[in-house]
Amino acid sequence: MGSAIDLGRDAFRRRAWREAVVQLSAADDEAGLDVDDLERLATAAYLTGEHDCVGAWARAYQQSLALGDAARAARCAGWAAHGSFEAGEVARGGGWLARAQVLVEEGGLDGPERGWLLVPQAIACVADDPAGALEGFAAAGEIAKRFGDRDLAAMAGMGQGQALISLGACGRAMPLLDEAMVAVTAGEVSPIVAGGVLCGAIDACQRMLDVRRATEWTAVLSRWCDAQPDLVPFRGQCLVHRAEIMQLHGDWRDAGDEAERACECLSGTPAAGDALYRQAELQRLRGDVRKAEEAYRAATNAGRPPQPGLALLRLAQGRTDTAVAAIRRVVDEAIGAVDRARVLGPFVEIMLAAGDTDTARAGADELGAIAVEVDTAYVRALAAHAAGAVRLAEGDPNGALSDLRTAWAAWRDLGAPHEAAKVRLLIGLAFRAVGDADSAAMEFDAARLAFDSLGAGTDVAQVEQLLRAEPLERPGGLSERELDVLVLVARGSTNRAIAAALVISEHTVARHIHNILTKLGVSSRTAASSFAHEHDLL
Repeated sequence: MGSAIDLGRDAFRRRAWREAVVQLSAADDEAGLDVDDLERLATAAYLTGEHDCVGAWARAYQQSLALGDAARAARCAGWAAHGSFEAGEVARGGGWLARAQVLVEEGGLDGPERGWLLVPQAIACVADDPAGALEGFAAAGEIAKRFGDRDLAAMAGMGQGQALISLGACGRAMPLLDEAMVAVTAGEVSPIVAGGVLCGAIDACQRMLDVRRATEWTAVLSRWCDAQPDLVPFRGQCLVHRAEIMQLHGDWRDAGDEAERACECLSGTPAAGDALYRQAELQRLRGDVRKAEEAYRAATNAGRPPQPGLALLRLAQGRTDTAVAAIRRVVDEAIGAVDRARVLGPFVEIMLAAGDTDTARAGADELGAIAVEVDTAYVRALAAHAAGAVRLAEGDPNGALSDLRTAWAAWRDLGAPHEAAKVRLLIGLAFRAVGDADSAAMEFDAARLAFDSLGAGTDVAQVEQLLRAEPLERPGGLSERELDVLVLVARGSTNRAIAAALVISEHTVARHIHNILTKLGVSSRTAASSFAHEHDLL
């Protein structure tokens, strides 16, 4: 049995944060702590979330001043500010930041402390002034490089990456984020900075829909948290990230458990809405409408908008008009390529369900352009999925098959079984449209098995309905919409009149007529009209 101070230092070294707090607090009660041990106590207290970390940093600040170490006092004041801001004490945090500023400016300090002062200012600018934030983080990074401060370098790199993503420069952001994450995995940075960089980098990856990186770094964050059972500040957000990744990869049961734990960890914090939204999404996918509705409402009350999930729930409930109104608003409000990519997939799905093929086409085309700009596997999969669904609705099943096969391969490679199964359903419909009933049945059966293994009750019911429905024997292999167009052509309607009657664009009418002529093997509207009369279609 060692002394309390020795036990506390040993616990800190082992990252047993709660034990470190207990032992260092006991040593403090016995004889007081020096600056080094006060900083250890403050760090451990912050990481457990159960002790007054600001008070410990405040005392370390006072002792540093008494020892004439202005640089250390400035750092302690900065951490006291950080602890205050994290606790929601904005005025107190501002006061500590001002103290640090005075020490740096009036004391003429030329060291990493000057760079640390730039970090909170840059963080405050990320949302509204990303260019200003980038400038601030870059300046902090230069100071970190000059003085060899690895903590500051990691924070500056992560911040620059986030600012660049907000500016749409995702390609420039990724090397900075990767470098910051390597510093964390190599154990080069302190625990508080490590947690901040991990969460910040993963959030950045998910913001730009880089699923591969988000999956890799979430696994790192999970291992980091699991190695520190007493950890509190980062664990809840870690669970949200894990739930989202597990959902994508089809581990819905585990994702639900993680989301529930995240709700418990984050209760009463602004991040609670993200956990509640993840619960809502999982309930929607399982087909539990009541629980999904409750979770979306709870997420809204916690400050997290319930879209686009709620619009998809309304679509599943058959409330198509409500879904359309909601998703239109969401798309209109989305700014930036990545934010729009996140909602354009649901937008296309809902518009197709509403029969608005032209608007769905516009959404799919925009998503395709974004996929070129953003260039991540996830966005490319979204774009191919949307393009195939729209081409199928436009009566071009052969063209749709090309896009849908691309989408299926992309979702498969990403390990996203639900999205892959949804594509297989569309592939089955495309096979059915070209008259290949056997291939269609096999695709439907494969989709049903995948949905059943996931517990996607609504999707299972949809596939079973398709399997029960015998494909109609239509003359010439024409789709239902192509037959509608052919009848109007045979009646002498112009393309404009057909567009008005069917509530589609003239461009779509022209595409349908081209498909009709190709399928019937004729070269004119007159010959197509003769086919309609011969087959009693009028």
